[in-house]
Amino acid sequence: MTESMTEPHTGLTEHTTGTAEQETDLGDGHEATMLLERARAEVDPVLRAVIGSLPGPIRRIALYHFGWQEADGTPARGGSGKAIRPALVLAAASALGGHAARSAAVRAAAAVELVHNFTLLHDDVMDRDATRRHRPTAWTVFGDADAILAGDALQALALRLLAEDPHPAAPAAAARLADCVVELCAGQHADTAMERRGPGEVTLAETLAMAESKTGALLGCACAIGALYADAEDVDVAALDGFGRSAGLAFQLIDDVIGIWGDPLRTGKPAGADLAARKKSLPVVAALTSGTPAAAELAALYTQPHQKEDLERIALAVERAGGRDWAQAQAADRMARAMQEVARAVPDPEAAGGLLALAEFVTRRST
Repeated sequence: MTESMTEPHTGLTEHTTGTAEQETDLGDGHEATMLLERARAEVDPVLRAVIGSLPGPIRRIALYHFGWQEADGTPARGGSGKAIRPALVLAAASALGGHAARSAAVRAAAAVELVHNFTLLHDDVMDRDATRRHRPTAWTVFGDADAILAGDALQALALRLLAEDPHPAAPAAAARLADCVVELCAGQHADTAMERRGPGEVTLAETLAMAESKTGALLGCACAIGALYADAEDVDVAALDGFGRSAGLAFQLIDDVIGIWGDPLRTGKPAGADLAARKKSLPVVAALTSGTPAAAELAALYTQPHQKEDLERIALAVERAGGRDWAQAQAADRMARAMQEVARAVPDPEAAGGLLALAEFVTRRST
């Protein structure tokens, strides 16, 4: 339903921000790294506590998935992801409400991270992905049913965290997160339905809409929840939702590029995995609908059974048909839209700095 954000730098650095004042030098990603580390430090204790309340067998799967235990239950040093979504919750709360709002939003940030990981557990089963975060996925270790049940439990924990939160914004945050889960499911349904259709039967517009639901929705929700905990006006909540959605779609565009041309040593996934699975990712659909000779070649290759030796030909056809260039240009455009949205809600560039740094970070990833 969503994709994990695990890699640094992609070279999409020249974005039109909508306001000259908000053009911030985020060159080395240092601010974003600090925000992510701080968010992880604040949210992890909450996550560990609520996961510790799960029944033993499900707790074991969840702890393995988060990278905190090995499959046999011994402690592990594996990472539990970059904490992009909880960091966005906290940065949004801070941008609109200062330190007090940020502190109040930690439980909500943990809830968003639990929902994200619920989607990852389910996605890995549906997509048959064998690795995540450089280790075997939970379903490959514990089986499909147990991985699905662990994901269900994480979603329940997220809703419980918000149900037990005394903050006045918690009910609205819970409703927004529940709506987001429905949208994530709709996006995943659209994605799986597209995979059953022929290469020439999928439009670029519906693929973009699907990607926004699968990836942009939860980033937008994270930012909106942070705004709710800052007691922001409805218009500002909506603007931050739009900011997160646009940044999320920019991320997905780059993630799809990496899914074709990424370095396995950096991504933790086999090279060309998306092509091998015949995924109709955004660069692929852009290429298929380009009307070029390379598009016809790609369509023919995509109808054939997977052969490892064909992956290089397929990747070249996508590139020759313009899929890679289109995806990178679209990612830059979506980031420009994201900057315009955040400028509406947080006109002070210093206050918006955390959100801007995180948005830049998630799309500055390399292949």
